[in-house]
Amino acid sequence: MKTRTILFLSAIAIIFNVFSAAAEDKWIQYTDGQDVLAIAEEGDYLWIGTGGGLVKMNKTTGEKTFYNTYNSELPRNYIKAIAIDNQGNKWIVTNVGGVAKFDGTNWTVYNSGNTGLPHNYILSIAIDNQGNKWFGTPNGIGKFDGTNWTVYNTKNSELPDNSVLSIAIDSQDNIWFGTSDGVGKYDGENWTVFNTENSGLPQKSVRSISIDNQGNKWFGTWIGGVAKYDDENWTVYNTGNSGLPNNIVYSIATDSQDNMWFGTQYGVGKYDGNNWTVYNTVNSELPNNIVYSIATDSQSNMWFGTQKGVTKYDGANCSVYDTGNSGLSNNSVLSIAIDSQDNKWFANADGGGLKFDAVTWTEYNLNNSGLPENYVKTIAIDSNNNKWFGTRKGVVEYDGLNWTLYNTDNSGLPYNIIYSIATDSQGNKWFGTSAGVGKYDGSSWTVLNTDNSGLPDNEVRSIVIDSQGNKWFGTSNGLAKYDGMNWTVYIENNSGLPNNGIYSIAIDSQGNKWFGTRTGVAKYDGTNWIVYNTDNSGLSFNNVFAIAIDSQDNKWFATNKGVSQFNDLNWTVYNIGNSGLPSDIVQSITIDSKDNIWFGTNG
Repeated sequence: MKTRTILFLSAIAIIFNVFSAAAEDKWIQYTDGQDVLAIAEEGDYLWIGTGGGLVKMNKTTGEKTFYNTYNSELPRNYIKAIAIDNQGNKWIVTNVGGVAKFDGTNWTVYNSGNTGLPHNYILSIAIDNQGNKWFGTPNGIGKFDGTNWTVYNTKNSELPDNSVLSIAIDSQDNIWFGTSDGVGKYDGENWTVFNTENSGLPQKSVRSISIDNQGNKWFGTWIGGVAKYDDENWTVYNTGNSGLPNNIVYSIATDSQDNMWFGTQYGVGKYDGNNWTVYNTVNSELPNNIVYSIATDSQSNMWFGTQKGVTKYDGANCSVYDTGNSGLSNNSVLSIAIDSQDNKWFANADGGGLKFDAVTWTEYNLNNSGLPENYVKTIAIDSNNNKWFGTRKGVVEYDGLNWTLYNTDNSGLPYNIIYSIATDSQGNKWFGTSAGVGKYDGSSWTVLNTDNSGLPDNEVRSIVIDSQGNKWFGTSNGLAKYDGMNWTVYIENNSGLPNNGIYSIAIDSQGNKWFGTRTGVAKYDGTNWIVYNTDNSGLSFNNVFAIAIDSQDNKWFATNKGVSQFNDLNWTVYNIGNSGLPSDIVQSITIDSKDNIWFGTNG
């Protein structure tokens, strides 16, 4: 039985799929997982919610188990919040997939389609003393008692706003809701609303709530700092009157010594009632200053969820734990290339360039390489195994030792924003920019644009070179073929192109050209055109960002609604619901020498 491996990358996750002739699928997701948005303690373990899935981590050994949309029934990999009930069930809140309940063995997913949950985007969760679960959404509150759902919103209650960002429950079982327009307190019968006009709240958007051991309520706001409310008086702490490191407060926690801990946009602030202590990347081992979540465990250790993993602080020392299972630094993979040693190279959006040799990840960024910035749009590899990185500040050549930057200041490159790169059989490099095409032969530059060539538009999004050496340029306003002397332009009016905006180009083994556009795919055999779109085929979405063709001549189309595979007869769609794809937004596809297929997604 012949087995083909398909590998999928997403800006946050890299996914490996295996498809065989028996339709047996195997997916492995590699995710960034560094954005730690939620932390919950359960005995010897922490449950950590990240932007790339769920992590169960042993607090002592650091051993981790990863859960994602493929190896579990998680509806989405982006975990906003986690709560654990008295039965040990984990309630895992996702950004657009509803909530998942996990009892350690079985998963149950609750969403707006199968329950009374008012919205699938859940922003917050709390569990009261009766075991009721309270979910904050953009459409109000969903309360679940284990059987029935009750919805509270601005139409049927005094909730100040339907966007419920945070929830906390006090010792009297009052429920406190932080919304985009103030705070609502609900005692089971009556509502009390606190806003910037009738209280000491410094700002209406309340992102976090914590209640200390004395029953004081602490409200973290978006840009107004922190407000403390003792049921009579309000006290505001901000960067102007206290040691709070930043006025954007994502998280709040209380430790066993009654210290208050605030996770902000610029580090952690600790307040003992009199003095402030600030922890950030400059004066501590905190790996990142953006602190989304804070938890205190049964041993009084503090755990901080940052943009770069989770940090444990025992009062004297910090330990940093990597919560991802890859070297990805964010969840947007814009381009994939494979070198002659079968190393994979990824354009990781604002994360720079990444190399993966099947074991080790190596990151190249502004600080440790010759890259002029961390935003890498495209990567190509030439016949000498040199890597070319297209950025918004020019193109960079890397030969394994040295980095060379080409930009408008030191070369003939027509523009610094690089969309596409191709290498011809003579070793010439062709760069698609926002101001035409730059050709570089190793010493001299030639610029082609709408003024001196047949290019229909100067924004060149894609370049492919066929077996005859013809260059095909996909632009924002049509397609151009260049044979070295003559130009042929194809637009909607003179060809079968369904749209003039060309995102992607690929050529199959018969020499047919496939063009991904804004309104579907066009196949061109040199004479005839065939258009495939959502109306007349199994294409999942008409915006086709990338195309790849495997050794069996199957065509793979990357769209905003997953991947569509076409074998010239039948269509198969892979999306987050039926496969291991971590996101339906697929931005790039590459096939390696073993016919493994790698998909770069966004999320």
